Amino acid sequence: MLDTNVLLHDPTSLFRFEEHDVYLPMIVLEELDGHKKGMTEVARNGRQTSRTLDALAAQAGDDMLQGLPLSGTGHVEAKGRLFFQTEPLHYALPTSLPQGKADNQILGVVQALQERHPGRVVAMVSKDINMRVKARALGLDAQDYESDKTLDDGELLYSGALALGSDFWTRQSKGVESWQQGSHTFYRISSPVVAQFHINQFVYFESPGEPSLYARVVEIREKTAVLKTLRDFTHLKNGVWGVTSRNREQNFALNLLMDPDIDFVTLAGTAGTGKTLMALVAGLTQVLDDRRYTEIIMTRATVSVGEDIGFLPGTEEEKMGPWMGALDDNLEFLAKGDGGNAGEWGRAATSELIRSRIKIKSMNFMRGRTFMNKYVIIDEAQNLTPKQMKTLITRAGPGTKIICMGNLAQIDTPYLTEGSSGMTYAVDRFKGWPHGGHITLARGERSRLADFASDVL
Repeated sequence: MLDTNVLLHDPTSLFRFEEHDVYLPMIVLEELDGHKKGMTEVARNGRQTSRTLDALAAQAGDDMLQGLPLSGTGHVEAKGRLFFQTEPLHYALPTSLPQGKADNQILGVVQALQERHPGRVVAMVSKDINMRVKARALGLDAQDYESDKTLDDGELLYSGALALGSDFWTRQSKGVESWQQGSHTFYRISSPVVAQFHINQFVYFESPGEPSLYARVVEIREKTAVLKTLRDFTHLKNGVWGVTSRNREQNFALNLLMDPDIDFVTLAGTAGTGKTLMALVAGLTQVLDDRRYTEIIMTRATVSVGEDIGFLPGTEEEKMGPWMGALDDNLEFLAKGDGGNAGEWGRAATSELIRSRIKIKSMNFMRGRTFMNKYVIIDEAQNLTPKQMKTLITRAGPGTKIICMGNLAQIDTPYLTEGSSGMTYAVDRFKGWPHGGHITLARGERSRLADFASDVL
């Protein structure tokens, strides 16, 4: 039996229960009706669910008592039937639960179904934690909706980097073939460890007394892989807009951000790991110096941390201004550091030039747009649903690069978890694509205060 919030969260949830039958109480249909107005994601999902139910009912004709086959609209994976509540079900809930509340009515229907079908398991599926707790307190079977989860555990998220064992070179079953191409060295290796590799994954070998290796996997064929050494962004001569990488993972990230063959980059990491700064300097270098892209477009999920402060005045760009504090902080840092002793006028001119090539856009107006030769940065991507993530990534036209950044420990959207976030979804689905890359940034580089606070608070 489905709770309303499951249908509002995922309109296709009706078809995700394989051989099981699905039951909808009348109060769920009533609540769906109350959510159908508006332009929010919840309202759209409510309308889609209503259309799906209408299509199923039309396929079945008049006989609804026997249940509607869920495969009736082409979803062959759903082999169960859909039942609606067609009669009042009498139940006795504890007097401490108010009878009129929708949640309690749903719990009563579950209890009545349990008594009516003693030979079958009656499970209530809900995204509402309190609802599940109440159900278990009444001795009912309550479960979370998990079909939308890409991963069961955030710790299993693909990190984008792999440390090679200390015996990596000695265990090579065949001789290592190497060749030089431009400033990069390529290695063709044959080893059992190749089974763990993905295209565009970074591999590194660090061992005292032996030469270090930092490379990216560019080709995999059965048990053979080709590794390409990286450009070292830790040296000032390779600095991007005057910024150098401070640790191994930042170096990996800059290699992805500066590679014209990589169209989609995801950067995960806690606060202060340098996600926004690196995405910004790589974008400015490729827009202003290399002329690879025409401009930077920056957007983010507008989910506030605390209480909302009401409507914001001004144009679309001005309304987005308060959400773009991270952008302003980094632009201030870049304008100060550029041009040596350029003075106040020089810094003002640099800041004006930088801002003229950065457009701030709201996510609400993205549908139907196509970005041509743009460098698109999606900030706070952990707050997006998989559907919103798909909407944004499919805006990319020819010559466009998309950067998604987020911290999975800071999800502020209700009903989203580390396993079901759109960012987790994108990282998992793009893993191993030749034109996409991911790196999880591990070390904070803000200050000793911020690093200590991340650890202990």
